[in-house]
Amino acid sequence: MSRLVVVSNRIADPRKTAAGGLAVALGEALKTTGGMWFGWSGTVVEAGTPGEGEMHTQQAGNVTLATVDLCKEDHDSFYLGYSNGVLWPVFHYRLDLADFDAGYIAGYRRVNQMFAKKLMPLLKPDDIIWVHDYHLIPLAAELRAMGCTNRIGFFLHIPLPPPLILAAIPQHEWLIRSLFAYDLVGFQAEADVQHFARYVGEEAGAEALDPHHFRAFNRTVRAQAFPIGIDVNEFQALTRARESMDMFERMREEYARRRLLVGIDRLDYSKGLPHRIKAFRHLLTNYPENRNSATLIQIASPSRESVDAYADIRQQLEGLCGAVNGDFGELDWMPVRYIHRTVARKRIPGLCRAARVGLVTPLRDGMNLVAKEFVVAQDAADPGVLVLSRFAGAAEQLKEALLVNPYDTHGTAEVIQQALQMPLEERQRRHQKLLERIREFDVHWWRKAFLQALSETEPGG
Repeated sequence: MSRLVVVSNRIADPRKTAAGGLAVALGEALKTTGGMWFGWSGTVVEAGTPGEGEMHTQQAGNVTLATVDLCKEDHDSFYLGYSNGVLWPVFHYRLDLADFDAGYIAGYRRVNQMFAKKLMPLLKPDDIIWVHDYHLIPLAAELRAMGCTNRIGFFLHIPLPPPLILAAIPQHEWLIRSLFAYDLVGFQAEADVQHFARYVGEEAGAEALDPHHFRAFNRTVRAQAFPIGIDVNEFQALTRARESMDMFERMREEYARRRLLVGIDRLDYSKGLPHRIKAFRHLLTNYPENRNSATLIQIASPSRESVDAYADIRQQLEGLCGAVNGDFGELDWMPVRYIHRTVARKRIPGLCRAARVGLVTPLRDGMNLVAKEFVVAQDAADPGVLVLSRFAGAAEQLKEALLVNPYDTHGTAEVIQQALQMPLEERQRRHQKLLERIREFDVHWWRKAFLQALSETEPGG
C-alpha cells in the first residue's frame, strides 16, 4: 500500500487531535498506511534568512511529522501577506479588501519553493501526496520542476470565485496554471468546479475532455467536488459528554422563558455577522412578539486581530449589538449576548442542542461545518431549525435547511420568524433528512472518496 504524504500550512499530531475536523480524518488515513504530515512548524524566526527554514521531524506512532520554520519576512509575505491579504479576500469575493500592491507574491512563491525543496528528499517513489488549501497552490508545480512524478492531489477548502473575480489577481494566470501540475483538484461544491471549468476554458484555452477532465499546458487535470463532512459519531459522543450536557442544562435553566438563537463563527468579514445582527433587529421590529422572548447568543471567536479589516468588523459588530440591546433590552432581558472569545469545543454541542434556531449565514463560505454540527447536536424528538446562507458550500447538500440570502436582512428576518414558528412535525422531518445526508457524506467518506479518485486518476503529464 502506498504511503500517504499530507502537506498543509499547519499540521497536528494525530494522537492529540480533539474530536472533529480535518485533522481527525487525515490522521486516521495517515495512521492506516503509515505516512508523513508536512507543513509549517508554527514558529517564526525573527532573524532568519528568507527562503531558508530549519527542518524538524518527529514520530507520532507510525506517522512522521515534518515541519519547517519560517523567518519573519517569509511569514509576513507568504502567510499574512499573499495567502491572507490577497487570496483569502479575493476567493471570498472581497476585492475591496485585497492588498494587490504590496508585492507579497514573491514571498508566496519563495516559501512554496522552500517547502518543495525540503519535502522532495523525504519522498518515496510510490508516495501519494495530498496538498491542502490556498497557501500551497503552486507546491505541485515546484515539485514537478524538481522531477517529482508522484501522484499529487490538491483540495481547496475555501470557495473558488468566478473567472472575472479571479482575473483581478495580478499573475492569476500563473496561479491557476499551477493547478495543472496536480493530477486531481478537489473543491467543496459543484459551483466551485463550474467556476474552475469556466476560468480554464476562457482564460487558459483548456480543452474540456469531459465535465471533470481538462487539458492545458500539456497536462490533464481532473477537477471534482468532494464536500467535506464532520465525524458524526465523534460529535454525537461529544454531545452526550458531561461538559456538553452541563452546558445544555445551564442554558435550558437560564433561558427557560426564552427561545434561543445561536450563531457560532470566527470573527471574519466573510461570515456576514453585521448582516445577521441587522436581520435580528428587523425580527424584533417587525415581529414584536419576539421581544422579551427571543435571545440571540452570538459567539465571534477572535481571528487575525492585527489586520485592520478585522478590527473594523469587530467595532461594527459591537456597535450593532449594543444598539439592539439599548433599543430593545429590558431589565431582565438582553436581546443579544455577544461573546468575543473562543468557547471550548466540548461545550458547543450543548449550546447548539439548547437552541431553537441555528444561524449560519456567511456571505461566502467554502463549506461551513458549524451548520452540520448544529444538526447533529439536536434532539431528534424536538430539533431546532437550521437557517443557512445559500452562499455557504453546505447549502448544496443541506436542502432541508431554511436557505436565505444574507444580504437581504429583511428577508432573513422573515425566515427566522418562520423557523421560530415551525411546527414540531416539520422540524422533525427536516432534521431527519439533514442528519441522514450528513451521516452519509461524513468526513470519512470525504477522505476515502478523494483518495480513491486520486488513486484512479491517470498521472496527467
